[in-house]
Amino acid sequence: MESTYKTRLSSEQLDAIIEQHFSASIEDYKEMVDGWANHAYLITLSDEQRVVLKIAPSASTNLMRCEQDLMIAEVEALRLITELQDVPVPQVLAYDDSLTMASARYFIMEYMSGAPYNQVKDQYSAEEQEAIEHQLGRYNRRINEIKGEQFGYFSEQKQRYSTWKEAFMNLMDDILTDGEEAGIKFSIDYPELRRLIEEKSDVLDDVKEPVLVSWDLWDGNVLVDKGRITAIIDFERSLWADPLMEHYFSHFNYTPGFVKGYGHEITTESELKRRSLYDLYFDLVLRIECAYRQYDNQEHVNWTIHNLEEGIERFRLS
Repeated sequence: MESTYKTRLSSEQLDAIIEQHFSASIEDYKEMVDGWANHAYLITLSDEQRVVLKIAPSASTNLMRCEQDLMIAEVEALRLITELQDVPVPQVLAYDDSLTMASARYFIMEYMSGAPYNQVKDQYSAEEQEAIEHQLGRYNRRINEIKGEQFGYFSEQKQRYSTWKEAFMNLMDDILTDGEEAGIKFSIDYPELRRLIEEKSDVLDDVKEPVLVSWDLWDGNVLVDKGRITAIIDFERSLWADPLMEHYFSHFNYTPGFVKGYGHEITTESELKRRSLYDLYFDLVLRIECAYRQYDNQEHVNWTIHNLEEGIERFRLS
Protein backbone atom coordinates (compact mmCIF):
# COMPACT_ATOMS: atom_id res chain seq x y z
CA MET A 1 0.00 0.00 0.00
CA GLU A 2 1.42 3.36 -1.04
CA SER A 3 1.31 6.69 0.76
CA THR A 4 2.26 10.20 -0.34
CA TYR A 5 4.83 10.61 2.44
CA LYS A 6 7.78 8.88 0.88
CA THR A 7 10.96 10.71 -0.13
CA ARG A 8 12.73 8.97 -3.00
CA LEU A 9 16.41 9.25 -3.83
CA SER A 10 18.08 9.01 -7.23
CA SER A 11 20.86 6.52 -7.87
CA GLU A 12 23.29 9.47 -7.99
CA GLN A 13 22.17 10.63 -4.54
CA LEU A 14 22.52 7.12 -3.13
CA ASP A 15 26.00 6.80 -4.62
CA ALA A 16 27.08 10.09 -3.03
CA ILE A 17 25.65 9.19 0.38
CA ILE A 18 27.36 5.79 0.47
CA GLU A 19 30.66 7.31 -0.64
CA GLN A 20 30.33 9.96 2.07
CA HIS A 21 29.70 7.54 4.95
CA PHE A 22 31.48 4.34 3.92
CA SER A 23 34.07 5.38 1.32
CA ALA A 24 32.56 2.63 -0.80
CA SER A 25 30.46 2.23 -3.92
CA ILE A 26 27.09 0.59 -4.47
CA GLU A 27 26.97 -2.84 -6.06
CA ASP A 28 23.16 -3.00 -6.08
CA TYR A 29 20.13 -1.47 -4.37
CA LYS A 30 16.36 -1.82 -4.27
CA GLU A 31 13.46 0.03 -2.70
CA MET A 32 11.84 -1.63 0.31
CA VAL A 33 8.10 -1.21 -0.17
CA ASP A 34 6.67 -2.40 3.16
CA GLY A 35 7.01 0.87 5.07
CA TRP A 36 4.10 3.30 5.12
CA ALA A 37 5.81 6.56 6.19
CA ASN A 38 9.59 6.69 5.99
CA HIS A 39 11.08 5.23 2.82
CA ALA A 40 13.86 2.64 2.81
CA TYR A 41 16.48 1.19 0.47
CA LEU A 42 18.32 -2.11 0.81
CA ILE A 43 21.84 -1.43 -0.44
CA THR A 44 24.62 -3.88 -1.22
CA LEU A 45 28.05 -2.28 -1.05
CA SER A 46 31.03 -3.13 -3.20
CA ASP A 47 32.47 -5.19 -0.32
CA GLU A 48 29.18 -7.17 -0.22
CA GLN A 49 28.10 -5.61 3.07
CA ARG A 50 24.35 -4.97 3.10
CA VAL A 51 22.85 -1.92 4.79
CA VAL A 52 19.46 -0.23 4.93
CA LEU A 53 19.06 3.49 4.30
CA LYS A 54 15.90 5.01 5.72
CA ILE A 55 14.82 8.54 4.75
CA ALA A 56 12.13 10.67 6.35
CA PRO A 57 9.36 12.54 4.54
CA SER A 58 10.44 15.98 3.32
CA ALA A 59 9.84 19.03 5.49
CA SER A 60 7.04 20.17 3.18
CA THR A 61 4.96 17.04 3.81
CA ASN A 62 1.71 17.61 5.71
CA LEU A 63 2.36 15.26 8.61
CA MET A 64 0.13 14.39 11.52
CA ARG A 65 1.38 15.87 14.78
CA CYS A 66 2.33 12.43 16.13
CA GLU A 67 4.47 11.80 13.04
CA GLN A 68 6.73 14.82 13.29
CA ASP A 69 10.39 14.10 14.09
CA LEU A 70 9.91 10.34 13.70
CA MET A 71 13.45 9.80 12.50
CA ILE A 72 14.94 11.54 15.54
CA ALA A 73 12.87 9.24 17.73
CA GLU A 74 13.87 6.08 15.88
CA VAL A 75 17.60 6.75 15.85
CA GLU A 76 17.70 7.56 19.55
CA ALA A 77 15.49 4.60 20.49
CA LEU A 78 17.67 2.21 18.49
CA ARG A 79 20.79 3.52 20.18
CA LEU A 80 19.29 3.02 23.64
CA ILE A 81 18.03 -0.48 22.87
CA THR A 82 21.37 -1.47 21.31
CA GLU A 83 22.97 -0.71 24.67
CA LEU A 84 20.88 -3.49 26.24
CA GLN A 85 22.88 -5.97 24.13
CA ASP A 86 20.25 -8.72 24.41
CA VAL A 87 17.47 -7.40 22.14
CA PRO A 88 18.02 -7.93 18.39
CA VAL A 89 17.75 -4.52 16.74
CA PRO A 90 19.78 -3.02 13.88
CA GLN A 91 22.79 -0.92 14.79
CA VAL A 92 22.75 2.68 13.56
CA LEU A 93 25.77 3.14 11.28
CA ALA A 94 25.23 6.74 10.19
CA TYR A 95 22.76 9.58 10.70
CA ASP A 96 22.51 12.84 8.74
CA ASP A 97 20.13 15.68 9.54
CA SER A 98 22.11 18.33 7.64
CA LEU A 99 19.86 18.16 4.51
CA THR A 100 22.97 18.59 2.36
CA MET A 101 22.99 15.13 0.77
CA ALA A 102 19.21 14.76 0.57
CA SER A 103 16.06 16.82 1.08
CA ALA A 104 15.21 15.08 4.36
CA ARG A 105 16.88 13.44 7.36
CA TYR A 106 18.14 9.91 6.79
CA PHE A 107 20.02 7.21 8.65
CA ILE A 108 21.79 4.02 7.67
CA MET A 109 21.58 0.84 9.72
CA GLU A 110 22.80 -2.70 9.45
CA TYR A 111 20.65 -5.11 7.47
CA MET A 112 18.82 -7.68 9.60
CA SER A 113 17.77 -11.01 8.12
CA GLY A 114 14.37 -12.60 8.49
CA ALA A 115 10.84 -12.22 7.14
CA PRO A 116 8.15 -9.98 8.66
CA TYR A 117 6.11 -12.12 11.04
CA ASN A 118 2.80 -10.95 9.54
CA GLN A 119 3.85 -12.32 6.14
CA VAL A 120 4.84 -15.80 7.36
CA LYS A 121 2.70 -16.25 10.47
CA ASP A 122 0.34 -18.71 8.79
CA GLN A 123 3.29 -20.98 8.00
CA TYR A 124 3.76 -21.69 11.70
CA SER A 125 1.64 -23.95 13.90
CA ALA A 126 -0.25 -22.56 16.88
CA GLU A 127 2.48 -23.89 19.17
CA GLU A 128 5.22 -22.27 17.08
CA GLN A 129 3.34 -18.95 17.03
CA GLU A 130 3.03 -19.08 20.80
CA ALA A 131 6.78 -19.67 21.11
CA ILE A 132 7.58 -16.72 18.84
CA GLU A 133 5.18 -14.46 20.73
CA HIS A 134 6.61 -15.65 24.06
CA GLN A 135 10.02 -14.56 22.81
CA LEU A 136 8.55 -11.24 21.67
CA GLY A 137 7.06 -10.71 25.13
CA ARG A 138 10.48 -11.15 26.75
CA TYR A 139 12.11 -8.72 24.33
CA ASN A 140 9.32 -6.19 24.75
CA ARG A 141 9.70 -6.38 28.54
CA ARG A 142 13.41 -5.65 28.20
CA ILE A 143 12.70 -2.61 26.00
CA ASN A 144 10.25 -1.33 28.60
CA GLU A 145 12.95 -1.57 31.27
CA ILE A 146 14.64 1.49 29.75
CA LYS A 147 13.60 4.37 32.00
CA GLY A 148 13.02 7.99 31.07
CA GLU A 149 12.79 11.20 33.04
CA GLN A 150 9.53 12.61 31.64
CA PHE A 151 6.52 11.42 29.65
CA GLY A 152 5.56 12.15 26.06
CA TYR A 153 6.93 12.11 22.56
CA PHE A 154 10.42 10.69 22.23
CA SER A 155 11.94 13.56 20.28
CA GLU A 156 13.46 16.24 22.48
CA GLN A 157 12.04 18.78 20.05
CA LYS A 158 8.60 17.98 21.47
CA GLN A 159 7.32 19.04 24.89
CA ARG A 160 7.66 16.51 27.70
CA TYR A 161 5.46 16.24 30.79
CA SER A 162 5.93 15.37 34.44
CA THR A 163 2.72 13.29 34.53
CA TRP A 164 1.47 10.60 32.20
CA LYS A 165 -2.03 12.06 32.21
CA GLU A 166 -0.76 15.37 30.81
CA ALA A 167 1.32 13.57 28.18
CA PHE A 168 -1.37 11.18 27.02
CA MET A 169 -4.07 13.85 26.91
CA ASN A 170 -1.69 15.85 24.70
CA LEU A 171 -1.26 12.81 22.41
CA MET A 172 -5.03 12.42 22.23
CA ASP A 173 -5.59 16.12 21.60
CA ASP A 174 -3.04 16.04 18.77
CA ILE A 175 -4.75 13.18 16.95
CA LEU A 176 -8.24 14.63 17.42
CA THR A 177 -7.05 18.01 16.14
CA ASP A 178 -5.52 16.26 13.13
CA GLY A 179 -8.85 14.55 12.51
CA GLU A 180 -10.78 17.78 12.74
CA GLU A 181 -8.39 19.56 10.37
CA ALA A 182 -8.65 16.72 7.85
CA GLY A 183 -12.45 16.74 8.01
CA ILE A 184 -12.69 13.17 9.33
CA LYS A 185 -16.12 12.41 10.75
CA PHE A 186 -17.39 9.46 12.76
CA SER A 187 -20.45 8.43 14.76
CA ILE A 188 -19.78 10.80 17.66
CA ASP A 189 -18.92 14.48 17.40
CA TYR A 190 -15.53 15.72 18.56
CA PRO A 191 -16.70 17.68 21.64
CA GLU A 192 -18.61 14.66 22.95
CA LEU A 193 -15.67 12.32 22.35
CA ARG A 194 -13.32 14.74 24.12
CA ARG A 195 -15.74 14.87 27.05
CA LEU A 196 -15.86 11.06 27.29
CA ILE A 197 -12.07 10.81 27.17
CA GLU A 198 -11.67 13.42 29.91
CA GLU A 199 -14.29 11.62 32.01
CA LYS A 200 -12.33 8.37 31.83
CA SER A 201 -8.82 9.83 32.13
CA ASP A 202 -8.20 9.85 35.90
CA VAL A 203 -6.73 6.31 35.79
CA LEU A 204 -3.77 7.72 33.86
CA ASP A 205 -2.51 9.19 37.13
CA ASP A 206 -1.75 5.63 38.28
CA VAL A 207 1.26 5.57 35.92
CA LYS A 208 4.24 7.04 37.75
CA GLU A 209 7.33 6.04 35.74
CA PRO A 210 8.05 6.82 32.07
CA VAL A 211 9.57 3.92 30.14
CA LEU A 212 10.60 3.43 26.52
CA VAL A 213 7.56 2.16 24.62
CA SER A 214 7.86 1.07 20.99
CA TRP A 215 4.08 1.44 20.54
CA ASP A 216 4.27 0.12 16.96
CA LEU A 217 5.57 -3.36 17.74
CA TRP A 218 3.05 -5.21 15.56
CA ASP A 219 3.78 -8.38 13.58
CA GLY A 220 5.09 -6.49 10.55
CA ASN A 221 7.92 -5.06 12.66
CA VAL A 222 9.06 -8.45 13.95
CA LEU A 223 11.45 -10.38 11.69
CA VAL A 224 11.55 -14.13 12.09
CA ASP A 225 13.45 -17.08 10.64
CA LYS A 226 12.98 -20.76 11.44
CA GLY A 227 10.66 -20.02 14.34
CA ARG A 228 12.95 -17.50 16.04
CA ILE A 229 12.91 -13.71 16.15
CA THR A 230 15.92 -12.34 14.27
CA ALA A 231 15.15 -8.63 14.68
CA ILE A 232 12.72 -6.01 15.92
CA ILE A 233 12.54 -2.94 13.70
CA ASP A 234 10.80 0.44 13.20
CA PHE A 235 11.00 2.40 16.43
CA GLU A 236 9.94 5.67 14.83
CA ARG A 237 6.78 5.99 16.95
CA SER A 238 8.57 5.42 20.25
CA LEU A 239 7.24 7.21 23.33
CA TRP A 240 8.09 7.72 26.98
CA ALA A 241 4.92 6.18 28.26
CA ASP A 242 2.96 3.50 30.08
CA PRO A 243 4.16 0.04 28.94
CA LEU A 244 0.52 -1.06 28.60
CA MET A 245 0.46 1.09 25.43
CA GLU A 246 2.48 -1.60 23.63
CA HIS A 247 0.73 -3.12 20.63
CA TYR A 248 0.55 -6.67 21.93
CA PHE A 249 -1.55 -5.47 24.86
CA SER A 250 -4.10 -4.11 22.36
CA HIS A 251 -7.41 -5.57 21.24
CA PHE A 252 -5.68 -6.74 18.04
CA ASN A 253 -3.31 -9.19 19.74
CA TYR A 254 -2.90 -9.79 23.49
CA THR A 255 -1.97 -13.43 22.96
CA PRO A 256 -1.20 -15.98 25.70
CA GLY A 257 2.35 -16.42 24.42
CA PHE A 258 3.13 -12.73 24.61
CA VAL A 259 1.58 -12.36 28.06
CA LYS A 260 3.61 -15.28 29.41
CA GLY A 261 6.83 -13.99 27.88
CA TYR A 262 6.25 -10.45 29.09
CA GLY A 263 5.34 -11.67 32.57
CA HIS A 264 2.33 -9.42 33.09
CA GLU A 265 -1.32 -9.53 32.14
CA ILE A 266 -3.98 -6.84 32.31
CA THR A 267 -6.10 -7.57 35.37
CA THR A 268 -6.83 -4.52 37.51
CA GLU A 269 -9.62 -2.05 36.87
CA SER A 270 -7.09 0.72 36.33
CA GLU A 271 -5.17 -1.33 33.75
CA LEU A 272 -8.36 -2.24 31.89
CA LYS A 273 -9.51 1.36 31.75
CA ARG A 274 -6.10 2.63 30.67
CA ARG A 275 -5.96 0.05 27.92
CA SER A 276 -9.38 1.16 26.67
CA LEU A 277 -7.98 4.69 26.27
CA TYR A 278 -4.95 3.37 24.40
CA ASP A 279 -7.11 1.20 22.12
CA LEU A 280 -9.24 4.21 21.21
CA TYR A 281 -6.13 6.28 20.51
CA PHE A 282 -4.74 3.58 18.21
CA ASP A 283 -8.04 3.16 16.37
CA LEU A 284 -8.16 6.95 15.83
CA VAL A 285 -4.60 7.00 14.47
CA LEU A 286 -5.35 4.18 12.03
CA ARG A 287 -8.39 6.04 10.68
CA ILE A 288 -7.03 9.58 10.58
CA GLU A 289 -3.66 8.72 9.05
CA CYS A 290 -5.48 7.55 5.89
CA ALA A 291 -6.37 11.16 5.05
CA TYR A 292 -2.82 12.45 5.58
CA ARG A 293 -1.06 9.63 3.77
CA GLN A 294 -3.71 9.52 1.02
CA TYR A 295 -3.69 5.75 0.90
CA ASP A 296 -4.64 4.28 -2.45
CA ASN A 297 -6.16 1.10 -0.97
CA GLN A 298 -9.86 1.81 -0.42
CA GLU A 299 -10.37 -1.59 1.19
CA HIS A 300 -7.94 -0.62 3.95
CA VAL A 301 -9.58 2.79 4.38
CA ASN A 302 -13.00 1.15 4.74
CA TRP A 303 -11.57 -1.28 7.28
CA THR A 304 -10.22 1.61 9.41
CA ILE A 305 -13.66 3.27 9.34
CA HIS A 306 -15.35 0.10 10.56
CA ASN A 307 -12.60 -0.59 13.11
CA LEU A 308 -12.92 2.91 14.59
CA GLU A 309 -16.70 2.65 14.91
CA GLU A 310 -16.29 -0.62 16.80
CA GLY A 311 -13.58 1.02 18.90
CA ILE A 312 -15.76 3.98 19.84
CA GLU A 313 -18.53 1.63 20.95
CA ARG A 314 -16.07 -0.42 23.01
CA PHE A 315 -14.82 2.77 24.61
CA ARG A 316 -18.33 3.94 25.49
CA LEU A 317 -18.91 0.68 27.36
CA SER A 318 -15.51 0.52 29.08
